[in-house]
Amino acid sequence: MTVRWGILSTARINDQIIGAAAESDRVEILAVASRDAGRADAYAREKGIERSYGTYDELLEDPDVQAVYISVPNGMHIPWTMRSLEAGKHVLCEKPLSRHADDVVQAFDLADSAGLVLSEGFMWRHHPQTKRLGELLQEGTIGRLRVVRASFSFELASRHGPNDTRFDPELDGGALMDVGCYCIGAIRFAGGEPERVRAEQVVGESGVDIVFAATLRLPGDTLAHFDCGFVLPSRDELEIVGEQASLFLDDPWHARSPVIELRRDGEVERIEAEQANSYRLELENVSDAIRGEGQLLLGREDAVAQALTIEALYEAAA
Repeated sequence: MTVRWGILSTARINDQIIGAAAESDRVEILAVASRDAGRADAYAREKGIERSYGTYDELLEDPDVQAVYISVPNGMHIPWTMRSLEAGKHVLCEKPLSRHADDVVQAFDLADSAGLVLSEGFMWRHHPQTKRLGELLQEGTIGRLRVVRASFSFELASRHGPNDTRFDPELDGGALMDVGCYCIGAIRFAGGEPERVRAEQVVGESGVDIVFAATLRLPGDTLAHFDCGFVLPSRDELEIVGEQASLFLDDPWHARSPVIELRRDGEVERIEAEQANSYRLELENVSDAIRGEGQLLLGREDAVAQALTIEALYEAAA
């Protein structure tokens, strides 16, 4: 059975979801909503989507829509996740779900009580590259884990303009929320939940963090550090260092060329992973869970832990 999806907003990221759905026979994008009916209609015609709505609530009232993908700005994630769940829709919400762990717990409580699926949209976790990385760590390939290093940055203003919503503090903008959350997720994936964090941030003119850096203490005497930013060159790296070797990923989040470098004794072994559309795998994983035919990869436990870490980092940097 194909799961029929609606999309809340006409954000740029939707192109990834729409393209991914077109590759799958388990997912159908049935409807899209905007806060402007004309915009929604034009968008639907351009993208080949059957139905359009001029308000988000109208889409949520469509009985044929089983699940919604929420791509509104960060500060609207929880309100529209709650509204969607109350309307009886399953939800895939674009990352990050929230910077407040209590909000995430409340959302999952509602989803659980209604028997609905809720997942946070970290597409990279679904990619074969990430799966292979986890296998290498489980196999003890690098020996005892000691250090995890991550970075993710780009120049936001030059790419998308100074009025991008990610510069807006009222919408929970900021580098940590937009790209740093990937680094946090990778650190947690590799080394477990942080026991202690230290952080510093540089706040820009609009009031959001434009550079953020942190050190985290993980279980087993493992240390991690990351930096992210909106005013830095494009960078996206992940390095996981053990006592015997290290694993390096030059493109951990988008996996355009999925290769893991195993570095040992001055030599590099390239471990190639399968090429795949991580957004398609994400949609299919959530859709399978909705049908009761598979296990949800990213559910309550991961989303709450992610929000707890974001919360702790902002408190540490205050």
